[in-house]
Amino acid sequence: MADNNISKLSFEQAIKKLTDIVSKIEDGQISLEQSLAQYEQGMELIKHCWAILQKAEKKIEEISKEKEK
Repeated sequence: MADNNISKLSFEQAIKKLTDIVSKIEDGQISLEQSLAQYEQGMELIKHCWAILQKAEKKIEEISKEKEK
């Protein structure tokens, strides 16, 4: 999956893909080479999820500051 496709995923979609990757690797359903590629994709998905969470946290902080005013 290309980076630009990952960036279009919702948080929930990215988590689902991560769960699928982990299951495949843990179950030994794929070769070592495929595991490494899946691991790399998983790391990109994690970065994407982290970015989404950081945006959500920032928005929550902004909303909280507005309420305090």
